[in-house]
Amino acid sequence: NPKPFLFEVLILLYRCHSKEFCLWTFCGAGRECVSTNRGEPVCRCLQHCDESEHWVCGSNNKSYRNHCELHRDACNTQTKVHVEHRGRCVGHHAGLFVIVVCFLSDRDWLREKVIQWIQSEMESDLLVLKASLSSNVLQMYFQTYDNGDSQLDSKEFLHFLSHNETALNLTYSDALETNLLLRSLCADALIELSDENADWKLSFNEFTNCLTPTYHPPERQCALEEEVFEDGAEAQKECNKCVCACGNWVCTALTCNEEEEEEEEEMTEEEWSRRVAELNAAQVDFYSSALTKCLLSAHFIVID
Repeated sequence: NPKPFLFEVLILLYRCHSKEFCLWTFCGAGRECVSTNRGEPVCRCLQHCDESEHWVCGSNNKSYRNHCELHRDACNTQTKVHVEHRGRCVGHHAGLFVIVVCFLSDRDWLREKVIQWIQSEMESDLLVLKASLSSNVLQMYFQTYDNGDSQLDSKEFLHFLSHNETALNLTYSDALETNLLLRSLCADALIELSDENADWKLSFNEFTNCLTPTYHPPERQCALEEEVFEDGAEAQKECNKCVCACGNWVCTALTCNEEEEEEEEEMTEEEWSRRVAELNAAQVDFYSSALTKCLLSAHFIVID
C-alpha cells in the first residue's frame, strides 16, 4: 500500500521545510525556533536547558544553574534579567539588611545533589549488599537518622544531609555562617515539599517521595492582595520588605515609625510573627477565593 509511504515522505518534507525556515530565523536568548501547523517559524521560550553547572546570580537575586536557565526564566516570566555576577546569589538585600532565603532553585539544587549522591551510593557493591538487607538505601539512611519515632524532623533530616558533605558539595557561599543557615533553610523547604500532613516531619513514605528522581517539585508562587508573585519577587509591607521564597513570604522585622519613616527599629518577635502570618494568611485566602470562583464558574455535565 503506497499511502503510508507517501504519508511518511510528506512528514519528512514538512520537517525539512520547517527546519529550513528556522535556519533563517533568529530567536533571542532563552528562546528557540519552532514551526506552526502552517509551517511558519515562531519563537518560543526554551522548554529545557542542559544540566551543566556554571552557576550565575541574576539581577533579580535568583541563582541559576547556567546562563541558559537565566534567559529561559526571563522569557517565561517576561522580565528583563541579566547576570549580576558568577556563582550563586547569597542573601537578598533590603536597605541595610540582608534577607537570607532559600529560593526554589536552591531547594531543587540541593534535592538533585542528594539524589545523585544516593544513586552513586547504590552503585557501590558494598552498599548494594547492605541495601539488600534493609530493603533499599533510602530505608537504611532513614533508619540511621531516625530517633525511633519512625519520622525525621528537621534536625534529623539536616544530619542526614550532612552525612557526606564532600560527596554532596553543599556549598552556597564562602561565608560559613551564611552557608549553614541556607542549608538549614533549604532542608526545611525540602521537608515542606513532601510533608503531606504538615507536621514538619517526614515519614518513610514522605522521605521516599521527596527523593524520588521521577518526581518533579512544584514551582510554588506567593499571593498578596489578589496578585500572584513569582519566586524571588519583592513586596513592600509598610517600611518592611518581603521576598517570595518557595511559596512563602520572608520579611524584614522592623518597627515602622509614621512620624520618622527613616528611623528603623527592631520589632518584637511576637509583632514580627503576626505580620508574616497576616501575609501568608492573605495568600491562603487568595487561593481559596480563586478555587471557589473556579468551581462556581465550571459547567458540569450529568450523564444518565
